[in-house]
Amino acid sequence: MNQTTIINKINDLRYDGLKQAYLRQIEDISYNKLSFEERLYNLLESQEIFLHNKKISMNLKLSKIKDKQAAIEDIDYSIKRKIDISVIKDLANMNFIRNHQNIIITGKTGTGKSYISQALGNRAIIDGFRVYYTRVPTLLEEIKISRATGTYTNLLKKYSRFELLILDDFGTSTITTDDATNLFEIIETRNQLSSTIITSQLPVKDWYGYLQNNTVADAILDRVVHSSHRIEIEGDSLRPKYSNLNQKFEDN
Repeated sequence: MNQTTIINKINDLRYDGLKQAYLRQIEDISYNKLSFEERLYNLLESQEIFLHNKKISMNLKLSKIKDKQAAIEDIDYSIKRKIDISVIKDLANMNFIRNHQNIIITGKTGTGKSYISQALGNRAIIDGFRVYYTRVPTLLEEIKISRATGTYTNLLKKYSRFELLILDDFGTSTITTDDATNLFEIIETRNQLSSTIITSQLPVKDWYGYLQNNTVADAILDRVVHSSHRIEIEGDSLRPKYSNLNQKFEDN
């Protein structure tokens, strides 16, 4: 049996990772020193890695995360921001998802709340979790449309299947009592089954008044706030800083 026949069979099976490893073994004579079992294990391991990376790529695309380059290693820990690096490192192990816990990130506009949430989301995807990112105003509009079109049940199922849901920009626009109820139903569907990251310009102490519905506010605070890790970013917006850096880079 020749190599072409083997490659054709691999193509038929669509074992792309195994094919790449097989071609390497053909081209690199150092593989001849390995036993049959070692070479076979290398082929199988390469296929496994290929499928894992393919899954990550697909889940990253489906996540709708805007900044797919956001990384925990690149978070700005400037003293003025008062971000506890030990807290971030602890969250980076993703046990908060395994334990169905939540994260609340608060701070002024431009302080990097979204970046941290997306960095954690990207890490979660690498670790094999299903993640979805959306802005709260977008979510509330999506709920309204689904109620009007009779697809609300399907929407709830959609949001319940993600192990991590990132709700960005909570509190940036006015909210009605119906909006608050709709948001609660999403949270309730996921409660104690999955994890949620919420970013907000509003300090948590102001959430109760913002929601304008005492019953719903009590329920949301009970399910989210009381079971959450808190990251409170201090300092002013980072945008002028990075804008100046980008301008210097362009000038050079």
